[in-house]
Amino acid sequence: MSINIVTLVGRVGSDPDIKYFESGSVKCRLTLAVKRRSRNSEEPDWFTLELWDKTAEVAGNYVRKGSLIGIKGSLKFDSWSDRQTGANRSTPIIRVDQLDLLGSKRDGESGAGDMSSEHF
Repeated sequence: MSINIVTLVGRVGSDPDIKYFESGSVKCRLTLAVKRRSRNSEEPDWFTLELWDKTAEVAGNYVRKGSLIGIKGSLKFDSWSDRQTGANRSTPIIRVDQLDLLGSKRDGESGAGDMSSEHF
């Protein structure tokens, strides 16, 4: 038996990067800042998120820098060969299966509707 489940709640670090493919697929990349539970660290942990298709479109339409979101997904590693050195490189990516819109810092100021408990 194996389990690969990641659950995070944090604030989005930049506006979504959306790509549309000829196949009809949609891909969205986001960064997410998550504060640690320990009191010793003020610096958040940063995660790169990858969303596809309907979930990606929802993120593109409703998520902005500073938005508070919750995600559930799985950890994967993107691997490539460095063009300059030829060294093998990899970076962790969270492949998002579920996106929860929990609101943003600006929701109260902009008069936007309460998105808490929106689930995609």
